Amino acid sequence: MLISGLVSVTFRSLSCEAIIALAVQNGLKAIEWGADVHVPPGDTAQAREIGKMTAAAGLTVAAYGSYYRLGQGQPREEFEKVLTGARLLHTDTVRVWAGSKGSADCSEAEKQDLIREAVLLGELAKEQGVRLCFECHPHTLTDEKDAAVTLMRAVNRDNVKMYWQPNQYKTVDENRRYLQAILPWLANLHVFHWRGEKKHPLAPAQKEWKTYFDLADSDGKSHCCLLEFMPDGKKESLPQEAETLKAILRRI
Repeated sequence: MLISGLVSVTFRSLSCEAIIALAVQNGLKAIEWGADVHVPPGDTAQAREIGKMTAAAGLTVAAYGSYYRLGQGQPREEFEKVLTGARLLHTDTVRVWAGSKGSADCSEAEKQDLIREAVLLGELAKEQGVRLCFECHPHTLTDEKDAAVTLMRAVNRDNVKMYWQPNQYKTVDENRRYLQAILPWLANLHVFHWRGEKKHPLAPAQKEWKTYFDLADSDGKSHCCLLEFMPDGKKESLPQEAETLKAILRRI
């Protein structure tokens, strides 16, 4: 089952209340709350309140979108703050980043260090009933499908998963092959339409996104499909973007 939703960092300048209202008004079902602005790690009062507000609005918290990165030498307590935030938000999913170097720039020793850290974080997350999900992103260890698959196989934990999003510099077929490769570990999807650095409305990309969604839906699991970024950065564009997303999902 594919569930429509929104990433809160799409509107960093808006309040949490405003983002919840926009999601409800536009018929979206889930929100991924970002840790950089809306729910900072360690702010337990904020996390608790936003968790309550989201549930009261009839929405699901798709994930806690942390900006925790592997390989930064952070103390265990920093990750525990992220896990606490997830629990208070009433979500079982935490998004993290697989380091700060692309796979081609990481030495084998660096990769093994990241894998060991991922295993440790995965174990800590499992103790809290949380799944750890890597962002699919350039300049990290998930920048290429083969590197991502190698990482996931090496970590080999049932609660360690991946997000997916298209790479705006690759073809539709290349992006589809990446999604196919990580399908056994797929959690949620970030949805947008870029070509290079230029943002576009989602509507012209309906055909390619239906291809992606068909593939994501083929595993029989639930995945949140989360709008990330507006083509012009404005909240006024959300109704059209949300309607396009929902229209594609209705055809799955």
